[in-house]
Amino acid sequence: MPVLKLGYSPCPNDTFIFYALTHGLVESPLPVEAVLEDVETLNRWALEGRLPLTKLSYAAYGRVRDRYVALRSGGALGRGVGPLVVAKKPLRSLKGARVAIPGRNTTAFLLLSLYAEGFEPVEVRYDRIMPLVAQGKVEAGLIIHESRFTYPEYGLVKVLDLGEWWEGETGLPLPLGAILARRDLGEGLIQALDEAVRRSLEYAFAHPEETLPYLKAHAQELSEEVIWAHVRTYVNGFSRDVGEEGERAVERLFAEAEARGLLPSSEAPLFL
Repeated sequence: MPVLKLGYSPCPNDTFIFYALTHGLVESPLPVEAVLEDVETLNRWALEGRLPLTKLSYAAYGRVRDRYVALRSGGALGRGVGPLVVAKKPLRSLKGARVAIPGRNTTAFLLLSLYAEGFEPVEVRYDRIMPLVAQGKVEAGLIIHESRFTYPEYGLVKVLDLGEWWEGETGLPLPLGAILARRDLGEGLIQALDEAVRRSLEYAFAHPEETLPYLKAHAQELSEEVIWAHVRTYVNGFSRDVGEEGERAVERLFAEAEARGLLPSSEAPLFL
């Protein structure tokens, strides 16, 4: 039986969701092999169509819609989940500032590009951003993942919450990332994989402590308090099913980005 490669990040929300699926604890149409990489690596790989099943930033999804389709389960959307801009001291404007970003294909960078103009992006891996800001090598940093909970430990202050801005502008939850299946897998297999991802999430909800060693083995921050705060923030009802409201949020994000020339337009259906 062929093994299906599934790409996702080492962050606690992803390892929590996929623990059961990648350890053979729930029914799946095919055995699944985990490929753990940071989200921007997965975003770049998707441009090549490298993995058949992968976590992806919604910004990257906007560039590969003809090749991939989003599952309804396993994604990251919500309120109070936005990327933050942090600095050593309050900033009145980002114009002319060097801002460390976690990748040009991330939803975080897309949101910041919708919000502000005239800043200089400096692309680095997400876990190197706060040290660069703390060392004064850049004026600000665009942080994601566990960094949302730990930036004060680096002596940094919040300049901007892009989730708050998005929710205030649209009244919708913020779409961050989705699980994408390559369309050439076929509708039947993709549907079965969507159900398998949902079963994996339900298993994790029912056995959270069982997942903890796996989460800690891959987390950037080893504090159990931070790990569970991360899971509570990014794993929610939208992770079970994106729902109509989640679909509207993704459609709005793509429409705003397409209108500004930040994403190409596509007629391909967004969701399974």
